[in-house]
Amino acid sequence: MIVEPERVEATDIPLRWGRELLGGLRMPTLHDSLDRMIEQVERELGGALHELSRESKQRAVKLLDERGAFVLRRAVEEVADAFGVSRITIYNYLNATRSE
Repeated sequence: MIVEPERVEATDIPLRWGRELLGGLRMPTLHDSLDRMIEQVERELGGALHELSRESKQRAVKLLDERGAFVLRRAVEEVADAFGVSRITIYNYLNATRSE
């Protein structure tokens, strides 16, 4: 994401023309990656995770797992929040899809 010169932070890549700071390039964080994975799965399955059927939720967990979502810290909690279910439910879905 491009940020304006006054919003450039130390972790951004400065964009300069000569000596003039035109802005900065802000790279996505790992946390943003989980949000993007969730959004992609929602698009693929045709609805918000909390609105999906149980079967579709299990499919969503499988897709997120295949894409590496659950290696991120607190991913299970964040996915559970997106689904509107408990962490235990997500772990149950993970166990079921990994044992197939």
